Amino acid sequence: MVKIIDKIEHAPKSQPFFSFEFFPPKTEAGIENLYLRIEKMTASQPIFVDFTWGAGGSTKDLTLAISKYTQTYLGVDVLMHLTCTSMTIESLKEILISARAAGIQNILALQGDPPKGAVSWKPIANGCNNTIDLVKLIKQEHGDYFGIAVAGFPEGHPQSKSSAENDLKFLKDKIDAGADFIMTQFFYDTDVFLSFFKECRKIGIYCPILPGMMPIQSFSSFQKMAEFCRTKVPAYVWQDLLPIKDDDEAVKAFGINLCVEMCQKLSKAGIPGFHFYTLNLQSSVLSILEEFNIKASTGKSLPWRGSRSNLHGLSEDVRPINWANRQKSYINRTTAWDEFPNGRWGDGRSPAFGELSDSHFYGPVEGSKEDRRAMWGEAPINHDDIYDVFARYVEGLIPILPWCESPLQPETSVISRLIANMNRKGFITINSQPSVNGEKSDHPLYGWGGPGGRVYQKAYIEFFVSQENLKLLIDMMKEYPNLALYDVNCEGVSRENGMTKSATALTWGVFQNKEILQPTIFDPDSFGVWGKEAFSLWTSAWASLYDDETDSSALLYDIHDTFSLVAIIDNDYIESLLMPYWT
Repeated sequence: MVKIIDKIEHAPKSQPFFSFEFFPPKTEAGIENLYLRIEKMTASQPIFVDFTWGAGGSTKDLTLAISKYTQTYLGVDVLMHLTCTSMTIESLKEILISARAAGIQNILALQGDPPKGAVSWKPIANGCNNTIDLVKLIKQEHGDYFGIAVAGFPEGHPQSKSSAENDLKFLKDKIDAGADFIMTQFFYDTDVFLSFFKECRKIGIYCPILPGMMPIQSFSSFQKMAEFCRTKVPAYVWQDLLPIKDDDEAVKAFGINLCVEMCQKLSKAGIPGFHFYTLNLQSSVLSILEEFNIKASTGKSLPWRGSRSNLHGLSEDVRPINWANRQKSYINRTTAWDEFPNGRWGDGRSPAFGELSDSHFYGPVEGSKEDRRAMWGEAPINHDDIYDVFARYVEGLIPILPWCESPLQPETSVISRLIANMNRKGFITINSQPSVNGEKSDHPLYGWGGPGGRVYQKAYIEFFVSQENLKLLIDMMKEYPNLALYDVNCEGVSRENGMTKSATALTWGVFQNKEILQPTIFDPDSFGVWGKEAFSLWTSAWASLYDDETDSSALLYDIHDTFSLVAIIDNDYIESLLMPYWT
């Protein structure tokens, strides 16, 4: 957890920083799809995302739930909206306590829109009169725990009848009450924002001011929003838009180009970052960022998403590899840990992994039952049907599997053809990584930890396999002493194979003025815990898609009952034989 103001103040000067706003969808399917979209968009590493608070607090529970989920499981710092509308002071206190318990440390304090059906905003009895009161309440109840943002309106608040001078004085009072930075309403005339920025500085507002950018998505929505928010639109924008207003693609392309030009002008004027109102859409915003050479980042600090809300000041820098493709499940199962292994993995049994529950982490949450049958087969009847599903996932033709929450990591592209062939031969892969020997830490495929270091990793592969193929595999591996094999069946039984019972580093890095970091390990005890979860997914997430008496259900239960889960490590990361072994 971190205050966003600290991230803003320490943001690199080499390129603009940025952030995204989303709103809570109205359906369960919409929420699931939003999580997928956030996960994709935040690969570009925004400094935060924020979630809106419905009119009159209509989405308050959902806003809090989505904020908690995003920060905990997607590893992104969250700025949660909180409004005064229809909220008593006691209700606001309860929400702040809940937000703090969820690990949320940043609040956007707002007066809020009038409740649905109301003509204008009015305070309620035992509530806050305005945003200043809300900022003061947050500081009074929680001191400096929360970072606080407030809204600024370069063209005046749409519902305000005050002068621009009074609006600026009110904004300064919000900062003086304890707010850390300002996020502005969207605009389409950069001169309006730059004038507002200068006026703020003149009256003593020296905090960061983030310009709100809303790419034009369609002509009709742009027209309505500009009218509702009383937004000044330069004449040339209307002149260029009107001839193409019925061509949605042309309007969207114009909106991208306009927003790029605005951001470039603001950057030249010394504005260091931007806040994008995404409307839960991704293509326009990502296209704009690409113009600034900002793409899905390879500059990750660790090979996995490390930020999560339950740490409460604790640090975490090492994980077992087995949950590499089900990181949400790993976080859920370790959410109650009061300490985390640091630098070196100790005993994987202490503190204990949480038990699986009936939550959505027990199986994939993405898509309906029909969606998953379309991906994994309407009626698989033999092993080859199953093998083909896994091969198609590796080839990028299927987006998810029960064991894999997202598409393959980019580094796997170098071995994807080999892995696809393995699957079609009956070795059902669910986790893998190639060997790496001293690549630069900013390498586009393998890099992590920032520039200036070298990274290493041992080749690793994990798969389900029949007993017949396992026996052949064990016999053949006697000729390869550097390969270590671990296996477990659905009963949790492993063969006594003479392998070490201690943890093995699989990924490590060497950096200036630091101890060697080893963020990914293989731990036999953790592998046993993972095995129970991995086997359960055959039945809970896949066989459950079919009626009990069908051949498809029987096939998946048979794999669950008779196959073994195998992990193989190649301890020679310089001249690895693990991947060539399968050819």
